[in-house]
Amino acid sequence: MSTAPPRLRRAPPAFRPVVVRQREALSPHLVRLTLHGDALAGLDPGLPTASVRLLVPHPGQRELVLPTWRGNEFLDASGERPVIRTYTLRRFDPDALELDVDVVLHERGVVAAWAAAAAPGDPAAISGTGRGYAVDPAAPRFLLAGDEAAVPAISVLLEVLPPGAAVDVHVEVARPDARVALPEHPGAQVTWHDQAPGAPPGDAVVRAVAAAPIGEADRIWVAGEAAAVQRVRRHLFDERGVPRSRTWVRGYWKEGRAGGDDDEA
Repeated sequence: MSTAPPRLRRAPPAFRPVVVRQREALSPHLVRLTLHGDALAGLDPGLPTASVRLLVPHPGQRELVLPTWRGNEFLDASGERPVIRTYTLRRFDPDALELDVDVVLHERGVVAAWAAAAAPGDPAAISGTGRGYAVDPAAPRFLLAGDEAAVPAISVLLEVLPPGAAVDVHVEVARPDARVALPEHPGAQVTWHDQAPGAPPGDAVVRAVAAAPIGEADRIWVAGEAAAVQRVRRHLFDERGVPRSRTWVRGYWKEGRAGGDDDEA
């Protein structure tokens, strides 16, 4: 019996070397990294909330070696998987050749540990951008919901959504001190939810979406922990019959996993 060869994935954009220009603590659990490099010339920022892959050195190493795409994943010359995570492109300045990514400081995250100690001049690399969110300028209302990992993307949306639209925002945080100042929007109403003791991550996000009124022309954007996001999908599509064309619902990370190439924050 013949075995079909493995299906190869399309190669992502090549990595662009950068260095840390600045690290800013937005809260005890969120840091902003400003990355700079001539290789950022020509980077397409994509649609709002577009993502970039961030490559950092292996733990205990300072030198950064760019990996090679092997058909289904990036690998180092030794065959080891590089340290790559996906983040929302928070800001891109094509003239200054710099961009910002906001990193949630997960307790066990390899990139989070690197970001917490990053200093000016530390090497990294960026690949992207990935898919973003196409804003409907005619929508009368937007429902935005997510956990701490979704805060950067929600911040981007608050900066670009139509000023005449109503924007209902719900954000779940694991700790009260994880709350940060969000960009102002004239039609936004922001509600912060503390994760209940013993509750699975994203539970407050699910409940907030379930309790929210949804009009026929409203647009819905939800991101966060994968299992919680799956619950949101079932509620919206199966229970309330919301057309998928009016929603953007995506898992950014998985509970119990320290992170992988496809995790986003």
